[in-house]
Amino acid sequence: MVFDDLGMQLALTLVSLLSCGVLVLAEYRGHARLRVTAKLLASLAFVLLGLDALQLRVSPDAEYGVAIFTGLVLGALGDAALLGHGKRWFLAGLVAFLCGHVAYVVAVSFVRPPSAWLADAGPLAVLPVIVGGATLVHLWPTLGSLKIPVILYVITIATMVIAAIAVARGTAITEPHRYLFLAGAVLFFVSDLAVARDRFVARTFANKAWGLPAYYAGQLLIAWSLVGLG
Repeated sequence: MVFDDLGMQLALTLVSLLSCGVLVLAEYRGHARLRVTAKLLASLAFVLLGLDALQLRVSPDAEYGVAIFTGLVLGALGDAALLGHGKRWFLAGLVAFLCGHVAYVVAVSFVRPPSAWLADAGPLAVLPVIVGGATLVHLWPTLGSLKIPVILYVITIATMVIAAIAVARGTAITEPHRYLFLAGAVLFFVSDLAVARDRFVARTFANKAWGLPAYYAGQLLIAWSLVGLG
């Protein structure tokens, strides 16, 4: 039974990674239908991975698992929204991802109190703040009416990364799944830089080439953090 569960989890991971590869190729060739299919399949796979892990969990941290799974679902909804064109669809995707980050922050709060995050994260807490602040300064002239949503988004994702650092360096440091979540949170942050650059600076394939793999690797690692809790 354990082997079957692991086999399913590995299969879903492989499906997501292969679909991401196809998605990058579709972006390069401008193949709209293949882009839609590959993106939805890649996102569905990491959601199903999280669901499979959530159903198998025996850890007492039930709230953590539910919050993480909620974040994965919201991420997939954001992916679907970004398949649309125009400001309205981008804003819908931004809101979905923002709520997903909030879900991840809430998840961490169930296993590590927010009052301990800055102390646990230590000097490393400065890194996401610096990167987020520098990104805002760089993008500011092009944000237009999206200034407030983007500010909220940057604050939220920086908080998520700080929380992830804190939970990895805190009392749960011996638990491997905490490191999976930290790695996933960092990669998610990195992928958002690619999205911001593509939306506000220059729409180029290069943004997709590194942003998409970082995003799907990040979401998969976050989903695998639930597997580690089983």
